[in-house]
Amino acid sequence: MSDDRLVKFPVSVIGAGCAGLSLAARAADLPAHKLSLIVSKQDDADDHIWGFWAMEWLQPATLAARKQWNNWKIISNDQHVVHHSARHPYCAIHRHRWLQDCRDKAEASGVEFCHALFPQAAPEKTIAGQVLDSRPPPVPKGVMLQHFVGWEVRVAAGAFDPKTAILMDFRCDQTRGMHFIYFLPFSDQEALIESTLFSPELAPADFYDTAITSYLATICHLSAFEISRRESGVIPLGVLGQHDPGLVGIGANGGAIRPSSGYAFSFIHKQIDYAVSHAVAGRPLAVGVPHSAFELWMDRIFLSVLRRHPELAPDIFTAMAAALTGDEFARFLSGEAGIKTWIKVIMAMPKIPFLWGLIHPEAKATA
Repeated sequence: MSDDRLVKFPVSVIGAGCAGLSLAARAADLPAHKLSLIVSKQDDADDHIWGFWAMEWLQPATLAARKQWNNWKIISNDQHVVHHSARHPYCAIHRHRWLQDCRDKAEASGVEFCHALFPQAAPEKTIAGQVLDSRPPPVPKGVMLQHFVGWEVRVAAGAFDPKTAILMDFRCDQTRGMHFIYFLPFSDQEALIESTLFSPELAPADFYDTAITSYLATICHLSAFEISRRESGVIPLGVLGQHDPGLVGIGANGGAIRPSSGYAFSFIHKQIDYAVSHAVAGRPLAVGVPHSAFELWMDRIFLSVLRRHPELAPDIFTAMAAALTGDEFARFLSGEAGIKTWIKVIMAMPKIPFLWGLIHPEAKATA
């Protein structure tokens, strides 16, 4: 029997953000399932850069990336750690580009887009088949946040080294929590520069702008630059609840955000890749949290340390980076670390703060 005559199992996704559209783009790999997306409003969010390391489950995104870097740095006042990886380059992709690519693939595969209000009550009883909920999870007051402001700037030719990304540079104001500059040079005169904070509260708007301007002046030795684009965001950290506990969550609402780092793009795709590769005809998709129980436990310890001792962050991250190769670092932050890598990371951590965190891990977030 041909695919178009099969009785397909219906799967409806509430929301058409990264998770919903990325799953819809895989519709051709799910011939026994009929995908539809419930969209309540037009996506008017600003463009963002999503970063990730090239992994087996991210091949389409890797090919669509604006740029890849085989070299990256972690920098503090006392140490510069340089990593290289030919196998797992660090990649940057534009949000708008990726979502449009996914929409195009979904429409070509016959995914239905339903423009309607989200069901207000018991959608699992009013929509046939499986309902996956990609709406953002609730963020309780006091939860640790990753918040950032970024500028994409253009400067004189030859000012930047386009071969090396700087993932964390702690040579910036540390008075408001763990703070670093994230620097992605797209060419020798174009770069994204972000001021990123890990803390329970947002900083005043001018804090981020001042940090970026200061970095350009003191580290890059630049006073003349043109801002071509701005971006900002807030990512909740920790183990979060779900938008609707009665539904199966997917994406951030399904636990895809890595609690200790805020990385989500890679883990959303790991979550989707598992669901697609384990799909069974006539049955719901198996969508689960893409982190192990051990990883979640260790992340709670780590967040507890960062909350109590943010001043240790520069030494913690440079020590961890120095203990690992580029491949190990990339796989660790992509949730693919083996026991040997975990031992290296644990041995590099300051013992007394982490023993305290072991006894007092970050509480699970509850709304």
